[in-house]
Amino acid sequence: MDGKTALVSGSTQGIGKATAIELAKMGARVLLLARNEDKLKAVVSELNKISQSGHDYIVADFSEPEEVKTAVENALEKYKTVNILINNTGGPPAGKAIDADVNAFKTAFDMHLICNHIITGLVVEGMKSSGYGRIVNVISTSVKQPLPNLGVSNTIRGAVANWSKTLSMELGPFGITVNNVLPGATATGRLDSIAERKASQTGKSVAEVLTDMGKASPLQRVAQPNEVANGICFLASPAASYINGINLPVDGGRTGSL
Repeated sequence: MDGKTALVSGSTQGIGKATAIELAKMGARVLLLARNEDKLKAVVSELNKISQSGHDYIVADFSEPEEVKTAVENALEKYKTVNILINNTGGPPAGKAIDADVNAFKTAFDMHLICNHIITGLVVEGMKSSGYGRIVNVISTSVKQPLPNLGVSNTIRGAVANWSKTLSMELGPFGITVNNVLPGATATGRLDSIAERKASQTGKSVAEVLTDMGKASPLQRVAQPNEVANGICFLASPAASYINGINLPVDGGRTGSL
């Protein structure tokens, strides 16, 4: 990845941060994108201990698509070309689809599909001119098998998956690949919040709920963020040059479909 620039969204924690770390280890310059500047500075400091590749950050809130657009445009004035784009945003709150307010769908659509589309539109010309383009969207196994009590998330993730597949056909002729990584239960803050909600509903402890979630996988445990990041970084690498338009589950075999 030497000489490549990667933009990683949602990169101050969880899967996004783990991906930024792995890309830095592979030699890429990493541009972090998230809303909390203090956390961004802390992660940049961690990356600089791994490699001195000119890592930097972009501050923007995905609930404000125009803010994201302006922030990325400003960054591109400085860095010109982004070769690798990792679209990653924390999922919508849990709950049944039928109970969700209409605005919950609109908010999630903006944060996931619209912001992904804005950023992709801004970086794709640089990918074309540089001769190297990798777009990886971090979504969910729900695009293969909807997950209980994640109604808004199931809906929006499916939209992102089909947007991604469409882009893979449109951008493939330019040597740009577009793929999705579908994490299963992964030890992140989002999983903790889902477990806390379920614990309050069932009377179980959070630890018991997390253990049960792990047992749903044939590997009998939840994933660590770096395990998902490894799949993302493979798809972003030269080794994945002929892999395009796929959904890659990283779920320990939990999803009940091929």
